[in-house]
Amino acid sequence: MIPEPRANPDLIGHDDAARTLRDAARSGRLHHAWLFCGPPGIGKATLAWRFTRWLLAGLPDSDPPLFVDPASPVFRRVAADTHADCFTLEPNTGDKGIKRILRVDDAKEAVRFLTQTAAEGGWRVVVLDEAERADRPDVQNTLLKTLEEPPPRTVLLLVCSAPQKLLPTIRSRCRRLDLNPLPDAEMDTLLARLLPEMGGPERQKLAALAAGSPGRAVALMEAGGLELQGAVDATLGALAKPEPPRDFALADRLAADRTGGAFGLFMGLLRSAIAAALRDAARGRAAPAWMGRHPLAVWAGLWDRLGQLADDTERLNLDRKQAVLTGLSWLAHP
Repeated sequence: MIPEPRANPDLIGHDDAARTLRDAARSGRLHHAWLFCGPPGIGKATLAWRFTRWLLAGLPDSDPPLFVDPASPVFRRVAADTHADCFTLEPNTGDKGIKRILRVDDAKEAVRFLTQTAAEGGWRVVVLDEAERADRPDVQNTLLKTLEEPPPRTVLLLVCSAPQKLLPTIRSRCRRLDLNPLPDAEMDTLLARLLPEMGGPERQKLAALAAGSPGRAVALMEAGGLELQGAVDATLGALAKPEPPRDFALADRLAADRTGGAFGLFMGLLRSAIAAALRDAARGRAAPAWMGRHPLAVWAGLWDRLGQLADDTERLNLDRKQAVLTGLSWLAHP
């Protein structure tokens, strides 16, 4: 399995991004805030923590870039979240016990941390993971004050899968670094190492679903992604013959996972299937038979509405079972 990002010594496929950070730091003009963007599981947080360790270790020469020996004290303290010059800012479980949110008090604590003198005389670093969950204006405005007047030798690293959810003023004050999906060959090699017990055909299906994201591939495997993809295929293939008992059984199954992981994964896979079919149709390729049930413009609208439904269900803590049934009804009768 892939270690937690803060304890992962490996960075696969993003050497160009690592060199960009290395060169910026060594230039003496390191930007005070960076926004790492890309799909979930692509390696954004792994890169952020790799850069953090390297800064706190004193910018050592290394090959590959930004590498710090896992046996070093800096690596161990960052991995254990005990380094005095490193602050972790991440979402916490909300009052209702399900939704993960970023609290304004935590953001204020991060700002206070950056104003203090470095305990070891070097850099002070704040890593904000899942920055897209800082969707409350008071949280983002708290961070904005630091971005406008950054203390010397401080760096704020924002890891974000949906940068459009951040205020334009936040985005404009960060240097953006986009991470791209891994090529098929690198994904095949990595998954063979991470999932040696899985057969080749299953790994290929998993790699296709993960779309070049190793973290997503592992998350899909752990969450039963291949099985849920089968449920997506069955749902779309049966649109011409609705069966309410089948839909209710699927909704019950997804809602049974109180973490919301199964629901979110199913909705994501459903939208991905629609998006892939739309791309094929737009390029004149053979599209799945179920695409003929609605015009392309309707499918595009359904893709958008399903995304909004999934977001609203999580943001407002709505009934996931009802959300699934609503989405399935839209597919049958848009």
